[in-house]
Order: sequence, then structure tokens, then C-alpha cells
Amino acid sequence: MKKYRAGIIGATGMVGQRFIKLLENHPYFEVTALSASARSAGHKYEDAVSGRWLMDGDIPEYAKKIMVHKANDIDAVKDKVDFVFCAVSLDKAATRELEYAYAKNEIPVVSSNSAHRKTPDVPMLIPEVNPEHLDVIQAQRTRLGTQRGFISVKPNCSLQTYVPALAPLTDFGITKILACTYQAISGAGKTFDMWPDMVDNVIPYIGGEEEKSEEEPLKIWGNVEDGEIKNVTSPDITSQCIRVPVTDGHMAAVFVSFENKPSIEEIKKRWKAFNPIPQQLGLPSAPKPFLTYFEDPSRPQTKMDRDIGNGMGVSMGRLREDSQYDYKFICLSHNTVRGAAGGGLLTAELLAKKGYFD
Repeated sequence: MKKYRAGIIGATGMVGQRFIKLLENHPYFEVTALSASARSAGHKYEDAVSGRWLMDGDIPEYAKKIMVHKANDIDAVKDKVDFVFCAVSLDKAATRELEYAYAKNEIPVVSSNSAHRKTPDVPMLIPEVNPEHLDVIQAQRTRLGTQRGFISVKPNCSLQTYVPALAPLTDFGITKILACTYQAISGAGKTFDMWPDMVDNVIPYIGGEEEKSEEEPLKIWGNVEDGEIKNVTSPDITSQCIRVPVTDGHMAAVFVSFENKPSIEEIKKRWKAFNPIPQQLGLPSAPKPFLTYFEDPSRPQTKMDRDIGNGMGVSMGRLREDSQYDYKFICLSHNTVRGAAGGGLLTAELLAKKGYFD
């Protein structure tokens, strides 16, 4: 497979830095352009992130000398890239216009931002769950008047903890879900050094998270019709999202009911056998297995299990019957890998394999 030239917009932030790490020696992609805020523009990448490199280990050698451009300077990068990852820290309106600008300049955008999640002809992808939503891209290109340019987004990091576990069970007719998520501080782009108030503390509110957790699955489980993704109207979903003193890893306590209640053995069988499209295609970032169930009732644990599948896997445990819902269980995923940069990278691998960058 040929290599594609990739740019990273928002390369100096936490998610951008994770992209830098994950793209080192990638078999499909070569990073050829980096963009960020005006403060970082005009500097080599190693200088732009000096004193604020947040990843484990050193900056990869390939990225150190790349000159950083301003995020909105599309002319500076358009001839250097085949597509871009977008991880900017702007308000939604500014992010929306920036991503449209890149797409209209015939540069496909794989976004980690929320600005276009509700746009009906923008696929919001968990590649193992709804890869068929890529079919809407042609309609989006028609609307934008582009040949190559389009936007694809990833969902909110918290719901990627539990939606994958429910994906193999949807044909049993999921009727209602309650999900309480316990979210790491890196989800706010912070470390404990940056956020000392989080040490030995729990904050029972994360702005906008509960709305995203309740609404976004309805698009993920939706259908492509007449050039748009039509949300499903069920199941009913309610959630609470809580910030906990953990560096990385979002956990969820999930309660679920079904129209046709499966047995515990059938659920575990479905989880074990789940072999979706990215795994079938052997995409470089696709974990095998995607879903891992622990019989040990003390697992999954954030510190022990967030890196399963190189941070791209989802793990579950404590599946049991519930007095109010049919079942309850625990889920865990790595929020800045699977839930952010890694999820975007896997989407890009699927887009490349399907020819959307050609």
C-alpha cells in the first residue's frame, strides 16, 4: 500500500502530541506538515513544545525539526499533504469554519473535535461499529462542491468506552441504557501538575459530556438515507459523567435492557466472537481482539488495563443481572488513544484502505 502524506492541525496540544507519537514509523502515513496556534508558528516543533511535552518518552526524531505553520494558513500546507488530522483547541464555530476551509481546499479532514458531530452528512466513526457511514461522504462532497475534500469526525471519548461493547448486541433490541462514566484528567487536556485541585478529588460535573453521551450513540447507530445520517430514536440513554483523579483511562458503569433479553453466556459469546471490519482488513491500529472480557471481578482496572491492545482495545468485566435493568457491567478504554488520537488514526487507516484519500 502506498504511503499518504499527513498533516496535523493542533499539533502542540495533548491530542496533537499523541498523534505525533502514534504516527512514528506508521506503515500507511508520513507526517509532512504541522500546524498550531500563532504562538507556535514559525518554530521548529521541538521548540514549539519545549517545556510542555506531555507524552511519555522523548519527542520522536522525525517531528523535531518540522516547522510549525499557523493553523489557518492552508496555502502553506496544501501542497504538502494528502489529508490532515485536526485536533485544534478552538471554539466550535471557529473549528467548524477551519475544517470546512480545509475540506473546500480539497484536503480531507479526520477530526478529533466536536464541531461537526451533528452535521448530518459528516460521518462520526467508531470504525469497528459503523464503517458503513463512510457512504455519506459522497453526498457531503456534493454539498461542499469538492472532488477530494471532506470531513470525518470521531465521537466523544467517553462513549467509546461503552458503545463498542453494546455494538455486537444491538440485534437483541436495546431499549434503554444508563451509563455513568469516570473520566481521566487527560480528557480535559490536563496533568496533575497542571491541575493540582484534582489530586485526591472527584468532580461530579464535566460540561457538555452528559449530553454528548446521550445523543451521539443515536447517530452512531443511525442509517445513511438520502445523503444524510438519520439518527435512530431509541434506545433511551441517560448518563452521568464524573472527573476522577486518574491520568488516563475512562471507565463506565453500564446498565442495559433489551427487547429480547439474551443470556449472559450469549453476551460473552458475542463479545468474544466480535470481529469487525478493521480487524478483518488487518488495519495497523486495529487491536486484536477489539473486545476483552475479564472473569476476574476486580477487572478491568484503569492502571492495569487501559493500555490493552496498545490503548486501542476496550475491556469489560462484572457482567451480571440487575434489579432495575436486564444487565450491568463495567467497561474501560484509553481516552487519549482509543478515545482521541488513536481513534482518529484508525479512521484514517480505514479511509486510506477504502480509497478516500486517492
